[in-house]
Amino acid sequence: MLNRRDAAMTFIFVTVLLDMLALGIIIPVFQPLLLHFEGGNYADASLLSGAFATIFAIVQFFASPVLGTLSDRVGRRPIVLLSNLGTSLDYAILALAPNVGWLFIGRVLSGATTASITVASAYVADVTPPEKRAGAYGMISAAFGIGFVIGPAIGGLLGAHDPRLPFWVAGALSLVNFLYGLVVLPESLPTQKRNAFAWSRANPLGSIRMLRRHPELAGLAGVNLIGYVAHEALPQLFVLYTMFAFGWTMKTIGLSLALVGVLTIVVSAFVIQRVVDRFGERKALLIGLFFGALGFMLYGLNQVFFWIAIAVNMLWMIASSASQAIMTRRVGAHEQGELQGAITMLRSVGMLIGPLLFTGVFAYTIAPAHTWKAPSAAWAVGGVLLLASMAIAARVTKPADDVREPVDSVLTLETALNAELPPAE
Repeated sequence: MLNRRDAAMTFIFVTVLLDMLALGIIIPVFQPLLLHFEGGNYADASLLSGAFATIFAIVQFFASPVLGTLSDRVGRRPIVLLSNLGTSLDYAILALAPNVGWLFIGRVLSGATTASITVASAYVADVTPPEKRAGAYGMISAAFGIGFVIGPAIGGLLGAHDPRLPFWVAGALSLVNFLYGLVVLPESLPTQKRNAFAWSRANPLGSIRMLRRHPELAGLAGVNLIGYVAHEALPQLFVLYTMFAFGWTMKTIGLSLALVGVLTIVVSAFVIQRVVDRFGERKALLIGLFFGALGFMLYGLNQVFFWIAIAVNMLWMIASSASQAIMTRRVGAHEQGELQGAITMLRSVGMLIGPLLFTGVFAYTIAPAHTWKAPSAAWAVGGVLLLASMAIAARVTKPADDVREPVDSVLTLETALNAELPPAE
């Protein structure tokens, strides 16, 4: 039987896994649902998809600093549980949605409560030594990958039977996640390490001040922001682009997203920490951004290169884990939730800008009014953004950021799940 400490880390892994499994299940069917509401018009469905992502991002932009700072005050556990419960309700609303208005309500609710990844990241920082955090965040990414291996395949099969069924299954998984956490999850942040809640910090401007309070974080915040904007190319383009350019079915899309999940597991569990150990966090950041940019460029060539690009683009994950590890070493234990809230706020800004940018470019370059078509142009925009992010990262980081550990210190799943925790409250 797992002791309280083992159960805590197991839960963090499982809660992210179930979140990503639920998300993976609905990915193959959400944009086709929009396409249905828009009468089969790809350009209109693309713009609507971008609008919903923007709505989600605006709500999260304001909510994430509140939830992150609140977790520094009341602990991580209640915020994670709140997130899981809210996400379950969101999927139920999406399953019942008779029109676009209902989808709007669901996205607002989800944006207001989505905090499990943010607070899970703070949880990892609570319990993991600084030099091990890149690997620990890599294991969180492995949970993403496992969810994406199984989720899209399930979603594609369920969607072929009933387009609304995947939303019900995703909601049930989130509810199970809430009940599991209610029974299992201990608190990771001891009372003596908690920070007083203040509205001056629990808002987007407060998050900006927090980043400015640590000048060494400001440059990396810019690198991350550009990366978050570029990342929105994937959820906004992957499904509609492959349907439009290659005529892919839900089944093929589900299998391709499952491949994304398999590669996510491989990179997370076997590549990230080894690259950091070999080259240091700074070089790992630059390496990851380079492969991310290369992958985007390959996506837009042809169908064969699209499959190759999936593997190449997955190495971008090295950059996000390395960057987050560098940033967590710059703040104290009582600020980890605030930092993760600020990072999520930056992600929200990226989600605000990116969907409009990529869906706008995609819709314009495939519009029926044009005799020419250039659907791959949006992928090129993402590649250019990551090259710019790489150039900035090279300037704002220093050789001192290349923290290294011996290769035999690679964080495995077993060591991640048995990491030392402070006494549970």
